[in-house]
Amino acid sequence: MLKSKLVFVFAVVFSTLFSSCVTTEKEDDFSAYLFVYFTGNGPGEEAVHYALSKNGYDYYALNNDKPIVSTDSISTTGGVRDPHILRGEDGNFYMVLTDLKTNEGWNNTGIILAKSSDLINWETSRIDLAKEFSEFSDITRAWAPQTIYDAEAGKYMIYFSMLQPGGYDKVYYTYANEDFTGLETVPEHLFYSPDEKSCIDADIIKKGNKFYMFYKTEGTATKGIRVAVSDSLTSGYVPEEGYKDQTDRAVEGSSVFKMIDSDTYILLYDMYIDGKYQFAESTDLLNFKALGADKISMNFHPRHGTIIPVTEAEATSLLKEFPSVDLPLIVGANGAAIRKQNIVVNPEEASVYLPVYTDSSLTDLDPELVAFPGVSIAENGAKDFSTGANSYTLSLPEGSQKIYSVAAAVANNPVLDGFYADPEIIYSHKDEKFYLYPTSDGFDGWSGTYFKTFSSKDLVHWKDEGVIVDLLKDVSWANRNAWAPCIAEKEIDGAYKYFYYFSAAQNIGLATADNPAGPFIDMGKAFVGEKPDAIKRRGGQIIDPDVFIDPQSGKGYFYWGNGYMAGAELDENMMSYKEETLKELTPDGTYREGTEVFFRKGKYYFLWSEDDTRSPNYRVRYATAETPLGPLTIPEENMVIQKDEEAEIYGTGHNSVINVPGTDDWYIVYHRFTRPKGISMGGPAGFHREVCIDKLTFAEDGSILEVTPTVAGIAPITISE
Repeated sequence: MLKSKLVFVFAVVFSTLFSSCVTTEKEDDFSAYLFVYFTGNGPGEEAVHYALSKNGYDYYALNNDKPIVSTDSISTTGGVRDPHILRGEDGNFYMVLTDLKTNEGWNNTGIILAKSSDLINWETSRIDLAKEFSEFSDITRAWAPQTIYDAEAGKYMIYFSMLQPGGYDKVYYTYANEDFTGLETVPEHLFYSPDEKSCIDADIIKKGNKFYMFYKTEGTATKGIRVAVSDSLTSGYVPEEGYKDQTDRAVEGSSVFKMIDSDTYILLYDMYIDGKYQFAESTDLLNFKALGADKISMNFHPRHGTIIPVTEAEATSLLKEFPSVDLPLIVGANGAAIRKQNIVVNPEEASVYLPVYTDSSLTDLDPELVAFPGVSIAENGAKDFSTGANSYTLSLPEGSQKIYSVAAAVANNPVLDGFYADPEIIYSHKDEKFYLYPTSDGFDGWSGTYFKTFSSKDLVHWKDEGVIVDLLKDVSWANRNAWAPCIAEKEIDGAYKYFYYFSAAQNIGLATADNPAGPFIDMGKAFVGEKPDAIKRRGGQIIDPDVFIDPQSGKGYFYWGNGYMAGAELDENMMSYKEETLKELTPDGTYREGTEVFFRKGKYYFLWSEDDTRSPNYRVRYATAETPLGPLTIPEENMVIQKDEEAEIYGTGHNSVINVPGTDDWYIVYHRFTRPKGISMGGPAGFHREVCIDKLTFAEDGSILEVTPTVAGIAPITISE
């Protein structure tokens, strides 16, 4: 066994001051989270890295994402992986690592033990398990060690997987000696997978009187993260049914931590092929729900790591010892008037933009700014933001100060809090209100299963009317992919009826109601369940319906398509379309989906979305026609709305259009990427979208003037029919 001591030079006075704080262990004292990880399999990437988070979801690398420990000085192989960190019962910190450099192969026999009183200075020991224990002299690998305190034994238990020739990876445990420099017991068997396949990356957490061991299965067609539960730390683990990771992608390196002052636990795992992490939350450690890409952010790419809560003093110490140039310093604002999803922090410009709800006072606004761990803000309380930005002085751990400029402005876009897309809007003459019908968004892979509606008198203040169609409860023929609805209000026999067409499982359904907010009753089968013969030659899905009541004839028309635009006249009861009227109306090669039809001053307008909803260039074009079924005339300049890079607005598409009754005032309702995070999300931006409204205007000849998407949105309107 080899032993080395790492000493990082830092101010003696500060070290003495900090050492008086390290024994603080009450949960109430924790205010941040430390993520310990390595970064990859390449040269220099198998090393220990640190990152900090204020909220447990958004992490920023310390030390400019460089190692915080000299790998060559602590390892035998020149590489360390799978760092697991534990806050000990004695106020010290314990870290264990795999001693492995993979460019020389995946076989190893060593692990590393490390102990620290301050998270900066680490005493480390190298353990060669094959040499230390003759019983395991033939092992070919020892992976992913972890540590937990055994209260009954009064010792720190270390557990890891090992592989012997002719067998499969099993989990073993042993105990560290008193000073955490060696192992004092021969490893004993702790757990093996009942299917006699390899299991690795075990992680144990205690909740109540039970121990939960999360582990990765290997050698099966459905590899993933499972959990076994026991009343004892060292025996009796019984696997629960099913997998706890919430993805069909390859995963490993799971770890669980408890949120500060919360009953919520976070299961994190390394999606190593995809190069990202996924977090899933639970309160019982058995049922997990994945957190969307909007909930988690990291300015680095971690591999197999662990997270623990830390105090403000510990965070301050780490920031002083391992500063980074790209830390945000201000990470949010808790003020009730702030649209928290859309705050923009620009560390390079030392600025913050705070979007404010329309009825909020800018002259007396307290943003309740939230600082990064270890950073303090001198100014607090309400300020006047009506005349411009205010300055805030931030004190950094090393004693310097930085001035941030914080501006606030009323932002009526997005019009709904949260993630919604594909908005359909109508004015209900029955209720004398506007109703908005969007896709419920924010689900990985567009996997939402329900629809909601919202009502408003002025297009700015929206009331959530609740779920109106739930595929899992209300629809017998489809249970997935609830997308892109549309609705028509029609007076039949003196009473208003509502016809709600929606995409589900790549077909189109129809539900009806007597009120715009429901209850809606599904017709029991798909309204469009297969492509008509006239459309079969076209590729694309059966999605994105649109319904239009011609104000000139009173007839209803129905449109749909993805890659093609189909249109047909509806029967008078709106429950079917006239097959003999079916036409393909695809305008040109820019057509992707999202047809919207409306009538103004003798012209029928056909709008559609171009490109892919995951693309920043998703945008809307238009054509006109003399009848509801064409033929279409495409203007030379036919852009309706597109991204505005200067305003950081992207993915503007899949719209509807509304006319304020009794006026020639028109508005376009569309979705965009969530702002500001969407543009950095990649593909997931396509299912983290927000609904916006801007003014739609026309030239004298009836052509649509291109809309510039805005953050400010529109002012409340007044209806006077």
